[in-house]
Amino acid sequence: MSGLAQSFNQEEICFISQDHYYKKMELQPVDDNGVQNFDKPESIDHEAFAQDIFRLKQGETIRKQEYTFNNPDKKPFDILFKPAPIIIAEGIFVFYFSEIAKQLDLKVFIDAREHIKLHRRIARDLEERGYPVDDVLYRYGAHVAPTYEKYIKPYKYDADIIIPNNIFFEIDQHSSGLDVLVSFLRSKL
Repeated sequence: MSGLAQSFNQEEICFISQDHYYKKMELQPVDDNGVQNFDKPESIDHEAFAQDIFRLKQGETIRKQEYTFNNPDKKPFDILFKPAPIIIAEGIFVFYFSEIAKQLDLKVFIDAREHIKLHRRIARDLEERGYPVDDVLYRYGAHVAPTYEKYIKPYKYDADIIIPNNIFFEIDQHSSGLDVLVSFLRSKL
């Protein structure tokens, strides 16, 4: 979403991510093999996320501690979410949780082909999180793909806009979904 963020100034837009609402490691669900599954709805403190979106819409500033993806070597910092005319609430379960979905004025579903999603997941988890490939592939097959089918895909057609992201959302220059979304949001300012 960096391309979207760069299209607006800080007074115009606020990004609030579901990623900062993961429950603590010891509260994460565990699969049949004893592996923590961060890709289930119960991994997220959705009540707090919904409440903070509501508070932002009411003009309040939210202070939240960064989620470090359970990296014990990374010291989390405080993040401020400041109210703005455009509030982007992003995350894989924003349509699934009704208390979040009902607060959304525009629902955008960004989708990609399965092999592209897998490639991106491997690259991200290797580079940013240092996970071994076997772990990434296990989690993708046992957690990510089933979660998509059960909790995300069924809400795809509840979206107001579906944007394919098979190249790169930020750099696709051919009538890109990003350009359409930016133009629409600018019209609301």
